[in-house]
Amino acid sequence: VDAFQAWCGPCKTVVDLFRKIRNEVGSDLLHFAVAEVDSIDALEKYRGKCEPLFLCYTGGELVAVVRGMNAPLLQKTILEQL
Repeated sequence: VDAFQAWCGPCKTVVDLFRKIRNEVGSDLLHFAVAEVDSIDALEKYRGKCEPLFLCYTGGELVAVVRGMNAPLLQKTILEQL
């Protein structure tokens, strides 16, 4: 989940990375979403940050968080969680 605030918007530069990973691993294993933290109470603790934030969930449980736009770390984290 690309968690963002309305005043800074979702991280558009990571979309190509997500597509690349999804093409490599298959669409059944991996799903991407964007979420505006200002409008989702469950993400309230992520409000007030001005850095990109990526949340990885497995079976409905948060399993990893990547702060900042670090494409190699984000890719490594996603692949490790799969």
